[in-house]
Amino acid sequence: MPKIYAKSFTKMDTLQPKTETLNFILNYSKALHVIQLKNMQVAVLKN
Repeated sequence: MPKIYAKSFTKMDTLQPKTETLNFILNYSKALHVIQLKNMQVAVLKN
């Protein structure tokens, strides 16, 4: 199997997400509620 990796690796700059993106993810995680029922999990988004 041939090597598929490049010999030289260039380091990427650190990504800085927008404040809007962070707020969206945080609000989504606050609204997400997981319920355990017998042998399964149910994810409910409370909006």
